[in-house]
Amino acid sequence: MKKLLILSTALTGVAFAAQADVTVMSWGGAYTTSQVEAYHKPFTAATGQTVVSVDSDNPAPQVKTMVEAGNVTVDVADVEYADAIRLCDEGMLEPIDISAFPAAPDGTPAAEDFLPGAVTDCAVSTIVFSTVFGYDSTVFPEGPTSIADFFDLEKFPGKRGMRKGAKANLEMALMADGVPAAEVYAMLETEEGVARAFAKLDTIKSEVIWWEAGAQPPQLLADGEVAMTTAYNGRLFSAMAADGKPFVTVWDGQVYEYDLFVIPKGAPNPEGALEFIKFATSTQALADQAKWISYGPARLSSGPLVGLYNDGKTEMGPHMPTSEANLTNALASSYEFWVDRDSELNEQFNAWLAAN
Repeated sequence: MKKLLILSTALTGVAFAAQADVTVMSWGGAYTTSQVEAYHKPFTAATGQTVVSVDSDNPAPQVKTMVEAGNVTVDVADVEYADAIRLCDEGMLEPIDISAFPAAPDGTPAAEDFLPGAVTDCAVSTIVFSTVFGYDSTVFPEGPTSIADFFDLEKFPGKRGMRKGAKANLEMALMADGVPAAEVYAMLETEEGVARAFAKLDTIKSEVIWWEAGAQPPQLLADGEVAMTTAYNGRLFSAMAADGKPFVTVWDGQVYEYDLFVIPKGAPNPEGALEFIKFATSTQALADQAKWISYGPARLSSGPLVGLYNDGKTEMGPHMPTSEANLTNALASSYEFWVDRDSELNEQFNAWLAAN
């Protein structure tokens, strides 16, 4: 059996990637650690194939660039839902036949075991994650408690951290401005709705520090550079559970969605990529990832197997985006909306950002 090889490096430095059995590009930090522990190491133990892990702030643009250049150096990429649909529509991804994937332990076919919408023509979901916001309880012992509080600089003064882009920010801005979650995308389909979202963002623009990588928000909080920040829920959880940070996650106004594995067109090892994805999205592997980070597994049969964090004492259920208590005022990200409007709204966002 080959010796396990788990490497993390910048995308531009992977001259040796083609020699590896399977090269997987993901988002780095605590998230990639959860994949290494739940997918990569067990896959290597079961098959003898090595796995090279490559970090990216956002794998989707990297996939598009590599495929267009005819120089694909990764076999598997972890992408957001709207990006998976768009890349597939543009012919950038290999098709994936879910009928060949392992069934649930009770024999339920994989196609019926995944959550609704979790499987597409070119992608298979692994987790449900959400964009939430968090704060340091030593700074605000009494709150905040709602998405409206995130935009309230008078009641909760201090810098804010937000992801540098339109997605999730526009939705959260509208919910903070009183738009019910069920009406957010209908509102954003109108010029008036988009203007309303940007007007709400205007109220805190001068106090925002923009982040681009998922590992940044917990660090911004820890360093005291922001009073509160939007973040991926699993990154906040890891900072609390693994690093003992006094952070609190606010679920009100969360925007949740799937992350999915895809195979770029022209991948060096598409056969190995498919076997890796089959393994990683099996019932047990998805449940095992939840031992390392608080993202919900995308298979129904994995849910009952989710138990404790790897510390052996923290129940993971309450920290999942899909926990009933966390869905009181939550929004499912609309991939249909973002497939159609991503370029347009990000151009508008960048213009807004550059304006005085």
